Amino acid sequence: MSEKNIFEKIIDGELPCIKIYEDDHVLAFLDIHPVNPGHTLVIPKHSSTDIFDMPVEVYTRMHQTVHALAPQIMRAVQADGINIIMNNKAPAGQVVFHPHVHIVPRFIGDELQHWGGNEYASPNESATIAQQIINEINGATPMQ
Repeated sequence: MSEKNIFEKIIDGELPCIKIYEDDHVLAFLDIHPVNPGHTLVIPKHSSTDIFDMPVEVYTRMHQTVHALAPQIMRAVQADGINIIMNNKAPAGQVVFHPHVHIVPRFIGDELQHWGGNEYASPNESATIAQQIINEINGATPMQ
């Protein structure tokens, strides 16, 4: 049996958190290292690693909670905007391997940087990549 990660310990009450919302399926709490005041994490209580192994019902419930909480958090901290972020796998910045969504309040002048975009290497590259994605979609189990 593998050791519990920090979010599983929080769910089980073994570690404290500052809860802002909880139901039978999800838990939302303030990030202990916030990007900005009100930075909130929403996690499912169902154990999985990331978007790729979580049941669609769990993903849906997590995002319903994000959808409900985001405007309330924005108003509470008088933010000018909100980022909704979910990192999946280490190369994408996932540090805790339990699904979680960051609700990050944004403020004019907060100096947080967005990533820059890149150009495709050739005019045909985007069409080739689009076709590869379409092929994966067509070969996959139908979405429900």
